[in-house]
Order: sequence, then structure tokens, then C-alpha cells
Amino acid sequence: MDAPAKLRDTRQVMTIPAKATDSILLSERRGAVAVLTLNRPQARNALSEAMMAALTAALAGIATDAGIRAVVLAANGPVFSAGHDLKEMSARRADADRGRAYFTDILARCSTLMQAIVRLPQPVIAAVEGVATAAGCQIVASCDLAVAGAGARFQTPGVHIGLFCSTPMVALSRNLANKHAMEMLLLGEAIPAEEALRFGLVNKVVPAEGALAAALAYAETIAAKSALTVKIGKEAFYRQRDMTLEEAYRHASAVMVDNMLARDAEEGIGAFIEKRAAVWQGR
Repeated sequence: MDAPAKLRDTRQVMTIPAKATDSILLSERRGAVAVLTLNRPQARNALSEAMMAALTAALAGIATDAGIRAVVLAANGPVFSAGHDLKEMSARRADADRGRAYFTDILARCSTLMQAIVRLPQPVIAAVEGVATAAGCQIVASCDLAVAGAGARFQTPGVHIGLFCSTPMVALSRNLANKHAMEMLLLGEAIPAEEALRFGLVNKVVPAEGALAAALAYAETIAAKSALTVKIGKEAFYRQRDMTLEEAYRHASAVMVDNMLARDAEEGIGAFIEKRAAVWQGR
């Protein structure tokens, strides 16, 4: 169906029903766009167990909500996210195994969260103000699109404290050129927003405090498209990326055949030829 007329009026906000996690993760609906806001500024929006659980649960709910066409991920406070909660993790060094079982579990949860972002049917756009470090930078790299305020900074600083950012490396190495990724990982220095743009970590740099509005503009544009087409395209993009060239073309061709047979493709092509607005049906 067509995007609702109110879609582009971002003043119309409907709050998603409150949950126990609302204090650390805020959720709202703006038309067909869901906005998730990390809300633990006093702890630099660190990815604690509770924060990761809240984000993973929110994404699981969004994945099955046909009314949501795109997601914006933002944060309150001067830090987008400082990554893992190192105090929470270090406390487990007192365990009999020096924390091995706990560290294994917490990193598995983080990996599940990052993969949930990539596998979500709807595109996810990061709106970054302030600093995104370590696993916080990993979140940005895992999102489909990212917008940075002019004052934003990005960093994988683990090398400074004897802990190489190996899991953030997975997302960085799939988004940046190898030498840019290794520069961030080996030097551990914060790079400014404009450098992140040059590296390919973000799509756009806007004036400070403008990231959310710019991310919403992206999201609203995407939300006006066929939800089925966007879902097909996002899934195919990530699947073909790690294939050989021959496998990728074979897979993409099969996907495109199925897409051509979808009602929305028939409608969209017909509307283009007839010079009229398409009416999406999501099938």
C-alpha cells in the first residue's frame, strides 16, 4: 500500500507500549519509522547485559511488524555508545574460571545483536552524535546506513588497553577498505566525522545535533518504497557479499527473477511506464 500521508510529518509520534527496559532504551513510532534511543547517558550508553537484551528484544519485535518500514538508532547524551560495559565484565574476573564462561556468553550476545541488525528485514540507520567507540562503533558499522553530526568521533581503542577490538573488527572489515579498518584497529585513535565519511563508515556528515533529522529523512524516503522490495534487496546484498563473483551473480539473478514476479515489481514498473504513482501491496 502507499505510505500513509502522515509519514513525513515527524511531529506525529506514537510511543510503543512501555516495557521494563524503557529506562535504558526508548522506543517510539514516527509514521512507519521506529526510533530506538539508547538512554543510559550516565554510563556512556555502554552495552551492558541489559542494554543488549533490550536492543535485541526491540529488534525482534520490529522484525515482525509490517507497519514499520525503517529503523533509526540514536542515543541520548554526549556519547553514542562507549561499547561494552567494562566494569560489568571485569567484575567477573573473580569467577573460578577468571570469567571465561561469562566473557564467552557476553560476546555471543553481542554478536547476536549485531547480526540481528544486519538480518532485520527493515533497513537500520544510525544517527550518531558524540563518540562511538569499540562495540559502539561496531553498532554503527553494522547498521545499513549511518549519519554523523559534525562533532561525532569514531574509535576502536582496545589496543590501548591490551584488548584488540576483534569483534568490532568483523563489522569494520566488511564496511571499510582493509587499510582503513586496520588503521582504526591498530592505532586506536579517534577519527572525526569527516574522516569516517572518507573511510566509508558513515554516509553523511551534517551539522552538530542534526544527525537524527537527517537519519529520519533517510528512513522516511526508504519507508515510502515497497517494503517487500527493500526486504528482498537488503537480504540479497548481505548474502552475496561473501560469495565468489560467479556465485554472487547466480544468487542475485535468482533473487531478481523472484522479485520481477512479485506484484510490487509489476506495479512499480507499470507505474513508471504509465507515469503515475505506484500503489504498493507488499507482495
